[in-house]
Amino acid sequence: MVKTPPRPTVRPGTREKPASLRILTYAGAIMAFLIGSGFATGQEILQYFSSYGYWGILGTGLVVMVLISYVCAEFLLVGRSEAFEKPSDVFTHYCGRHLGRFFDIFAVVFVFLSFTVMISGAGAVVQEHYGLSKYLGGIGLAVAVSLTVWFGLRSLVDVIGRIGPVIVIIAVALGILGFIRDPEEIAAGVDLLPELELTRASTNWLLAGLSYVGFCMLWLASFLTALGRTARSSREAASGGILGGVIFAASCMLVGLGLLAHIVQVNGTEIPMLVLARDLHPLLASGISVMILAGIYTTSIPLLWTVASRFRADQTPAFRRLTIALAAAGAVIGLILPFSQMVNIVYVVNGYVGIVLLVLMIARTLTRLVRRRSRRPGAAA
Repeated sequence: MVKTPPRPTVRPGTREKPASLRILTYAGAIMAFLIGSGFATGQEILQYFSSYGYWGILGTGLVVMVLISYVCAEFLLVGRSEAFEKPSDVFTHYCGRHLGRFFDIFAVVFVFLSFTVMISGAGAVVQEHYGLSKYLGGIGLAVAVSLTVWFGLRSLVDVIGRIGPVIVIIAVALGILGFIRDPEEIAAGVDLLPELELTRASTNWLLAGLSYVGFCMLWLASFLTALGRTARSSREAASGGILGGVIFAASCMLVGLGLLAHIVQVNGTEIPMLVLARDLHPLLASGISVMILAGIYTTSIPLLWTVASRFRADQTPAFRRLTIALAAAGAVIGLILPFSQMVNIVYVVNGYVGIVLLVLMIARTLTRLVRRRSRRPGAAA
């Protein structure tokens, strides 16, 4: 028996959004979710893309573009078609009961640790640019995010869907300015890579790309599965997922080029994007610091929501109490280690586990397509 996805209701007296606007909202939510502290600060792009030179920009970039687009579209489609009682049931759908249970537990732990990385990133920005205590940045983010999640998923999507594209545009513009001013510096940066002690995500660009997709998947699984239930058609869900994935991967490649052109300056820094901004103008660095904090904020919201909603129903008193407790615990953990170490440990280790989920997802998708084709009239012939 095929499940019929529930049609989202429209509030009385409100006008339904056109499909094109909903697609853009889904894409914006995906971009805002993925930019986070790693992308917005440049630390993530430096470790996964720029540190491998041209192969890191093109090779890792294309791997991420293809696989992230597939993952986003698949999660939205399955969320719409299966209408899971709990978003975490998506792991059982792809992996079976026992392995799915493992991924469910592992993803919750990883998503929470990712939230602690956001706390660490906020603290690093406040400390490095403003000269203030990192505790002020980390605790301030925890308070702001917990208050936003307090109001539930509907307000969450509206907030991050609008902020995300703006942050991506600004980050990409900064990355482009970073290499068009001195395009010859890209080749010079590539030549200098063997001499630099760079922190890399893996031993080669291909594993780095797979690991990058792997940890992004564990972020996206429950959030996009829940979001997929609001899609009014499969085409809408798939289009939003693909658009968000393509734009995000292209943004990584452009920002990566900007960092590669300044690889000596950004190497060893906690917030590489601030180095690019200061090189252009000191006042620009102040504006970029605000953008980075906004990017961290937009990613922290669904991360915290994902963990809290795993244990308590959204917008219930118990959910809100748990949200506050998780935010407080995340602030304590996230302010222990330096930001660059948090990114390298949490993201890379969990990325390799995510690769296993990616393989199982692809196998399940191929099986579904084969079965669908076999049911068509004349397929046996």
